[in-house]
Amino acid sequence: MKDKTLIIGASNNPNRYSYKAAFSLQYNGYEFIPFGVKRGDVIGRKIHNEWKEDWKDEVDTVTMYINPSLQEQYYDRIIKLSPRRVIFNPGTENVDFEMRLKENGIDYENACTLVLLNTSQY
Repeated sequence: MKDKTLIIGASNNPNRYSYKAAFSLQYNGYEFIPFGVKRGDVIGRKIHNEWKEDWKDEVDTVTMYINPSLQEQYYDRIIKLSPRRVIFNPGTENVDFEMRLKENGIDYENACTLVLLNTSQY
């Protein structure tokens, strides 16, 4: 398997883009960790409702599915994870957080995880 992706804003609703991203990640051979406030599971994986410090050694990519006003509570946690990159999906773009990521040597993209996966650019 390839490096893991942390999905922030995971949902067990098949109509949500975060759910579709989880499905597409799995289909394309990527491991993922669903994280969010929803209870339940995504494609057989439990949605984590509590942050785990040991993700630091596992997460390559963080993909955002929560709006900027909800992201601030995760800034320090994500920076501490030290992922290779953070993907801001449409509607989650956040200039303040992008600047903090850049200051900490973490790449970011304003892109759609689904499009990246479906065009072999992930």
